[in-house]
Amino acid sequence: MIRAIQHWTIIFSLLMTAPLSALAKPDYLLKFATLAPPGTAWMNLLEEWGEIVKTRSNGRLAFKFYPGGVQGDEPEVLKKMRFNQLQGGAFTGYGIGRMYSPARVMELPFLFRNVEEIDHIRAHFMPEFRKGFRDNGYELVGWMEVGFVHMFSKQPIHSLEDMRSRRVWLWQGDPIGQAFFKASGISPIPLSIVDVYTSLSTGLIDTVYAPPLGAIALQWFTKTKYVSSISLTNGMGGLIVSRRFFDRLPDDLQDILRESGEETGEKLVTATRIDNEKALVEIKQRGMIFVEPGEGMSEADLMKIRDRAATQLVESDYLPSAVFEKTRTLLEQYRSGQSTGNTSPQQ
Repeated sequence: MIRAIQHWTIIFSLLMTAPLSALAKPDYLLKFATLAPPGTAWMNLLEEWGEIVKTRSNGRLAFKFYPGGVQGDEPEVLKKMRFNQLQGGAFTGYGIGRMYSPARVMELPFLFRNVEEIDHIRAHFMPEFRKGFRDNGYELVGWMEVGFVHMFSKQPIHSLEDMRSRRVWLWQGDPIGQAFFKASGISPIPLSIVDVYTSLSTGLIDTVYAPPLGAIALQWFTKTKYVSSISLTNGMGGLIVSRRFFDRLPDDLQDILRESGEETGEKLVTATRIDNEKALVEIKQRGMIFVEPGEGMSEADLMKIRDRAATQLVESDYLPSAVFEKTRTLLEQYRSGQSTGNTSPQQ
């Protein structure tokens, strides 16, 4: 009995001496969804972000995370944000295109040669991107990446002809993917991302595209044997909060969310680039075979595909012509060493 009294006395003392912020209900709760599975580097950094926000706000602003796609595919998450069932999410370019499609110029196929070029173009467009999201009802609080995207397949793909004979997955409703496949003469099989693993298992599809880290996190690599040595594009992403929720926050909490989001985004970019390099090594060690491009996949051939895809996207008003042309000009200047304050990237 005495021990029981001592036990509860200790607990009561701890509760009484704990910071009030740790016990009080937050003034603002941000329900935040992501496709990132629990335990991954992506999810760990998001949870770290949540702790930073809680600490800096003295418990007034807190996150509730929904990892692993439990709130549905990105279109479903956006729908829930519109109805205020969720207030934010970590989105890939697929979801971002439904909020502010010009930002997806960063995902045009075969556009960037390296991360230095990506960072250069991103820095130029970031003020314009932030304004574009805000004008459309969202707040871009952080930029992230999923990394360079490769094809993963059950049979080797050396050429476009090989790809045209495969059952290739298309993220259902993705204009960038649709434009790329149309420009390549490929008829893909559209599916939600949450159906990909099962469809690989049943044979409905036999080829998918993903960054190496994503292929491991989603276990797609276990259902495929070959991976393309060249990348299709660099997958972008963003940490997004609904403007309705963001504008309700006091100024100091807006600053905390925006500043910590930007910090977390940069951490995610750095970690993703490192982990994707490690993932390439890991999948090779696990027996995956890297396939070199063959006939019809020279740099000139790939540039033609890119330009055909870009033309479709511009004609459909998904990408503004001015944004695409500005991107090309900036890249040409950067590569020629004419861009102020920058040196030419390694070729």
